[in-house]
Amino acid sequence: MTTFGTKLCFMLPAFYVPTKTPIITMTMNSPNIKKQEVSLELQNNSKHITSQPRLRFDQQQADQMLVQTKKHEFGQFVAREAVLDEEYWTAAWLRAETHWENRTDDRFADSYKKKFTEQEFKALKRQSETKHGQKSACIVTVKKERGNERHTVLKSVVGTLDVSIRPFLHGETFPGEKVKAPILHSTERKEPKSQYGYIANLCVAKSARRQGIARNMLHFAIDFAVSDGVGQVYVHVHRNNIAAQDLYQKIGFKVVELASPQLSRDKMFLLRYRL
Repeated sequence: MTTFGTKLCFMLPAFYVPTKTPIITMTMNSPNIKKQEVSLELQNNSKHITSQPRLRFDQQQADQMLVQTKKHEFGQFVAREAVLDEEYWTAAWLRAETHWENRTDDRFADSYKKKFTEQEFKALKRQSETKHGQKSACIVTVKKERGNERHTVLKSVVGTLDVSIRPFLHGETFPGEKVKAPILHSTERKEPKSQYGYIANLCVAKSARRQGIARNMLHFAIDFAVSDGVGQVYVHVHRNNIAAQDLYQKIGFKVVELASPQLSRDKMFLLRYRL
């Protein structure tokens, strides 16, 4: 599973959500692009999308997708687990766009984003399968459907993040802690180690920012982890990403001071939410 830093997972700068297919370059916002050029670009990029089996981005959100036990409704949005492959793909594309959001001068950015999206999509599908001692979910925020109003999958997904339930490794007091291996290894069967929740890859579409989506997705992710019996949830954030730090701390996350020296080289903080 590809892991960005929190600087990439939670980005306040502009972020573009395509309205027709997920494989659209950021240059579409330029007023100098002719309609014919945009149309040609969409046609060329759609070939890339259709190479994925049975992905139909023009299909409408199914009503039963919103009928889930675990979901969080707020305003005109609903946060829940991704269900459709198209939702996984759109989540992967949102992350690719975020990753290269500030690299508009990179001539190879579009190629990188396409490749990244393919890899992230496959990783999301793999991680959705529960493994021994671990559980992962791709959370998406989608627009509510009101009355006769219907949204396609592509236009519906406006935010995403990953939440996973992981066991602490032997001797760890926080995720990734460097601990010395014991000299003597016991062959006796040990009880399962305590688990923790971990949040990553938080991003929100440009057109839906400043509507509380990131905050509500975080609350939903925390509740999702707590419902599985964990008592603490962690997230990494870049030291220069003050906006993300403020968001997490307002929700109740605090910096794990013991982890700071170990993460100083990567310029990251480890934050923890405790019940």
